[in-house]
Order: sequence, then C-alpha cells, then structure tokens
Amino acid sequence: MRTTRIIVSAALVVAMAAAATTETAAQEADEAQVVRVEVNPSQLTLQVGEKGRITATAYDADGSVVDVPFLFFSRDGRGRLAVDRNTGEMEAFKGGEYTVRARALVPSRVGGTATVTVPYPPLDRVEISAAGGRFYSGVMVRHTAYAVDQAEDVRDLAVTWVTSDESVATVDRFGVFHAHAPGEVTLSATVEGVVGRIAYQVIDNPVTAIAVAAGQARGRTGDVVHFTATPSAADGSPVDDIPVTFGLIADPDAIATGDFPPAEVDSRGRFVAYKPGVYTVTASVPGHTAHATVEILPRHVVEEVSLVGHAPVRNVPTSDLWVWEGVDGRDYAITGTHRAHGSTYWWDVTDPANPVLTDSLVVDARTTNDVKVSEDGGVCVISREGASNRRNGIVILDCTDPRNIEIISAYDDELTGGVHNLFIHDGHVYAVNNGVRFDVINIEDPANPHRVGRFELDTPGHAIHDIWIVDGIAYTSNWGDGVAVIDVGGGGRGGSPENPVLITRFRDIGGATHAAFPYKSPTGRFYIFMGDEIGAPPFDGQEIGRTPEFMAGYIHIVDFTDPENPEEVARYEIPEAGSHNMWIEDDRLYAAFYQGGLRVVDISGELKGNLYHQGREIAVYKAYDPDGVVANAPFTWGPQMHKGNLFFSEYFSGMWAVKLEPRRALIP
Repeated sequence: MRTTRIIVSAALVVAMAAAATTETAAQEADEAQVVRVEVNPSQLTLQVGEKGRITATAYDADGSVVDVPFLFFSRDGRGRLAVDRNTGEMEAFKGGEYTVRARALVPSRVGGTATVTVPYPPLDRVEISAAGGRFYSGVMVRHTAYAVDQAEDVRDLAVTWVTSDESVATVDRFGVFHAHAPGEVTLSATVEGVVGRIAYQVIDNPVTAIAVAAGQARGRTGDVVHFTATPSAADGSPVDDIPVTFGLIADPDAIATGDFPPAEVDSRGRFVAYKPGVYTVTASVPGHTAHATVEILPRHVVEEVSLVGHAPVRNVPTSDLWVWEGVDGRDYAITGTHRAHGSTYWWDVTDPANPVLTDSLVVDARTTNDVKVSEDGGVCVISREGASNRRNGIVILDCTDPRNIEIISAYDDELTGGVHNLFIHDGHVYAVNNGVRFDVINIEDPANPHRVGRFELDTPGHAIHDIWIVDGIAYTSNWGDGVAVIDVGGGGRGGSPENPVLITRFRDIGGATHAAFPYKSPTGRFYIFMGDEIGAPPFDGQEIGRTPEFMAGYIHIVDFTDPENPEEVARYEIPEAGSHNMWIEDDRLYAAFYQGGLRVVDISGELKGNLYHQGREIAVYKAYDPDGVVANAPFTWGPQMHKGNLFFSEYFSGMWAVKLEPRRALIP
C-alpha cells in the first residue's frame, strides 16, 4: 500500500489543496480516456435457474480500447437476478425484465447497460389470506389472494372470486366476503386456471352489544392511543373471534382544512392523529356500534438551531465522520472523502465553534468512505475503495495523538473488491466486503490484524451495504433483503466474532435498505429504523460529485419487540429528498436527508404512521457554503451527537456543528 503523509504545519491547508489538485488532475486524465462503454450482449434471455454472463469494453475518444475495471449491478433485480459485481456473471431466480449496468470504475462513472429478460414460470398455487373456519352471519371481511409461481414468486395477477353457495355468502371482485345465513360455503380464488379454496361454517351472530374504550382521554399529535372494543353475547360473555371494524369521525382544527386525512385508526384500534382536534373512534360489528372520543393537542416540540462551527473541505466531496473523546481528554473528529483522492482528515473539535485541522493522510484509494474509532479512542480504521493496484481493504491507524497520525498496518486479504463500510466492536473490525458479506478482523494487536470470521446471507442476489453493532448484536443493511440481525457475542444464540449466528431477518419493506439503526425506546419497545436509498437521475446518470442529486427513499420504522413477529409500524418520509445515514439518542432521530438537509425528529412514545406529518419535527437545518465543491448545495451525509453538539458531514462542504435549544416564547 502506498501512503502519502501530509505534514502538519502552518501551510497544511495549502498542502492539502496541492495534493488534491495533483490527484484530481490525474483522475481527470483517467476520466478523459473513457468516453463510451459497450456491453455484450446488450439483450439476454435467461430461464429461471439459468446462468449467463455479460462483458463490457471501454473506449476512448479515438475508438481505442481502454483497460479499466468494471462494476456490474442491477438495481431492479435485487433478490431476483444475482449479478456478480466483478465478473458480470448472473443467475436468474425470478421472472421479469431487468436492466444490468456495467460501470467503468473511473470518476465519470461512464457505463453501459444490458436488458435481461427472464420469462415467468407457470403458476404453482393460489393462497388465500384467511384459513377458513367459523364465520358469523352479517360480517364482511376482505380476503387477498396470492398467486405463487414455480419460482416461489408472488405475482400481481387478476383474480376471479366466487362462492359455492350465494345464499350463504357472496364475494365481490375485490375479495370482500359477506356472510348472509348459516350454512357451509367454499370461497374460491382463480388465477390463470389455478384455484385456491378455503371453507367456512357460517353461524348466527351472537353479539347483542359492544363497548369501546380509549386508553387515554387526551394526547398530542403523533401519540398512539389504543382503543379496545368488547363485543358481548346476551349472557354478557365476550365474543372474541368476531371481526371488529374501527372507524373515525374527525373534527380537526381549521389548520387541517384541505390537507391530508387528519388521523387514522387501524384494524387493531391503534389511533394516531396528524392534526390537533377532537376525534371519535367507532367500533362496529353487524347491528351494533359503540364510540369513544379523544382530544388531541399540538405536539409543540420545535427547537431553534444555531450554527456552532464549520470545518470546511471544499476541494473534494466529504463522506462519513466520527467524533470522539481522545485519550488526552480533548474532542476530535475524523472525516473521509468520496470519489476523491484517498484523503482523510483529523480535526480538534474541543471548541466546536473553531475546529482545527490537526493532521491528514492520503492513501492509495479513490474513496475513504467510512471512518471509525475504537472504544478506547486509540485506534482509527478507514475503509478503502478504488486503489490503483485494485487491492483495497482497510487501514489501521494509531490516533492516540491526532496531531501525528501513524499507520500501524493495512489489511486487504480477500478484501480486494473494496470495503465501503465498517464498524469497530470489542477489538474487532466488521468490514463490508465487496458488497456481499462482512468479514471479521481481529485488531486486538493492531499491528497484526487477522480474519477470524465472516457472515454472508444465502438469498438470491444478496448484497450488504452497512453494519452497526450494539451490545454484541450486528444489524446489517442488505438492500432488497432488508435488515439481518446477527449474534456476534451478545445475542444469546451462541454467536461470536468467530461464529456469527443469524437471529432473524426482516425484508418486507418494499424498499432498498441502505442504513439501519436499532433503538430501545423507554416505552419498552424495540425499534429498528431502516433507511432506504433510492437514486434518481443524475445519480444513475453519471454525475454524482459534480452536481446536487435528487435522492428518494424514506426511513421505515419496524417494531422488533417480538423478534419472531416484526411489524413495520411507522415511517419518516419527506417529499423532497431521500434518506442517508442516521443517529438515534435520547428519543431523538438525527437523520441526514441528502438535499433535504439535516432533520431532527421526536421519536418519544409509541410510533405509528408518518412521523413527518405529526408535528414531530424538532428542527431542520440546511448547510449552504458558497465556496463548496458545488456552491450552496446542501447534501447531508451523516450526523452524530457528541457532548450536546450535533456534528454532521456535508458531501459538498465538509463537517458542520450545530446546537439545538428550546424555542423561546415571544411572550414571557
């Protein structure tokens, strides 16, 4: 590994700029070489279970072949079409049409595409969302049919619904089943000639009364209020197995006029309001209805944000950051760079209003995306991607004196595909390896790092982007495979760094999990916040790092209190931007939302619905720098709280620090 030390002196900033200019010039020369990429074949058909391969060739302006490495991937084929990132080999697992991209690993991200068509296999069965059994006359319940093909893929196809005896029960084209009279009846769902069936025994409805009670009489917007319905028979005994329909009568404040629905209540009686007002929840069974009313007040959590300090990096894009208390008792921060020249910067932030650059390091890489510091503050680890010799891995550094950073060792054994993210926990580095697995590297003796374990999912086309570890449990972000929860020493499943053991997975979010953060709420509930990352042009059109991008995706909030039955209960979704990294502390979510800036959100209490509309936003801050890589273009990358100050990295302008204070009342 080649490293370049930049000596700390009065001319440090000048030296940084000079090194960056030299490296950037070399990269621009590389960029100028590749102007076109051809993918062969550009059209490919694979059957489910069949393998194939595409190749890519880069050309310069004169039409000559340029020897560059490529990255192969498919954003719409995650979990359906497995693509080897390095070779272009692929295997089809589910039907569909997918775009596979071959991107030349040069700063301009020039690439080409191929279309891979996988014919859908025949249907295997039709499953219905209910199991059948006892049903009460007068009750209506919607059913859903799932058409499953021979590749175990659930297909969205037209369904024909019928019942065997319409005098007993009928069903409409949406699967709403309505019982009319006692008797036996079969409900059938047909998809492309394949039939699924369930049987019901309809009996008389025994309910003669129903009562409903609210868990509290008053709350704030965003509070979850539980309504409990109790249907009962003539003798007063409860009828527990009859479906109850909850409804809502809203009398919101005038501020909700013409807005989105001011509140919601689900089938379990969980109510949440987005606007203040008086709300009446109804609970109904055929022939009987009860109601209860709750008053909702404004949440009032907004705070003022004041700028504390700015550590500018204006020549290259900034990636992640880490802030910690050093062994000398002072506070420090480390920032990486993205698609730049392999540089990493150290800052003294003891006075966050005046951050001081203490040292820097340039390694053989294009990107030092992730930076982490050991629990004792003595060892830093940085990730490497895009090395000139195509050997990447990690660099282990002595940061006991952040004014004199020294390289202890480097480790790249079987990490040559690139390490994008990493985490340090209890003397081990957990390194995301080439986007497909994480490797566990023992750094108890940082001069002699060695691999002790690894973990990889076995799902089709699996991938991994990030890893976070709390109390010996790893939470990995796996794009279309959602979140995996893994015992690496604290999960009670026999796991260890040498033998990571999967505890559970949650993937049913319909998104692309880029980052995950676990949080045990004071309520006793355990949530995992799962952030999407979905890029739109020009993100997929080559220009990241030169212009602000439009990003989409939101934070899914999954209740993992019962790990065997996780449930997505809430989200934080803003209309103008997509999520990136996050930090959670003391009932507050600190979220980087790219062009949407830094967001601070109240996550106290039980969570349900879209937090964005509930008055839970404490603060929004967008950092504008007229001298940034792109002028006045907030593109927030990652936040971290440290000793009452909120630090965050900005892709186009370096590291910033702000402070939050309760908003002052206008009238004492």
